[in-house]
Amino acid sequence: MAESGRTPQARALLQQCLHARLQVRPAEGDAAAQWVEVTSAPQLLRLFSGAIQRGLVIYVCFFKGADKELLPKMVNTLLNVKLSETETGKHVSILDLPGNILIIPQATLGGRVKGRNMQYHSNSGKEEGLELYSQFVSLCKKELAANSKCAEAGVVVEHGTYGNRQVLTLDTNGPYTHLIEF
Repeated sequence: MAESGRTPQARALLQQCLHARLQVRPAEGDAAAQWVEVTSAPQLLRLFSGAIQRGLVIYVCFFKGADKELLPKMVNTLLNVKLSETETGKHVSILDLPGNILIIPQATLGGRVKGRNMQYHSNSGKEEGLELYSQFVSLCKKELAANSKCAEAGVVVEHGTYGNRQVLTLDTNGPYTHLIEF
């Protein structure tokens, strides 16, 4: 989506999933690790309220110069792009499927190779990135809540913790990833 020759303000990677589990807080002392999870496995349906559907993992990274005016366009594009395949083979958006969404902040999407090392100088600052990420998650939740198919199916938006290294377990129905720049 970023115009040719223009430096992107954000980058998102989309990955379809059948099940995803993300550690959002590591174990500390006597406290167990905390996880968020999206799944479509029938045997796990009873563990969650509402119908759990297939999902979409959205990895997101914001660059220097990104601002909140970019966020509605990002949310609209990412939630409406037709990547999910129905049983009949038709491609639909995650909103039309409907399916769960797991959002993961991924600073490494902003990395560039210099010599044999990766550098992340183009990424937004921690405070700016956290603010943009929080607003992005809120807008995604708002969009799903306003969508009648998603509300009826009880789909959820889960998200990772900005600024923390997180453990991810992911089952997919194929390596079907897409990179989109804004």
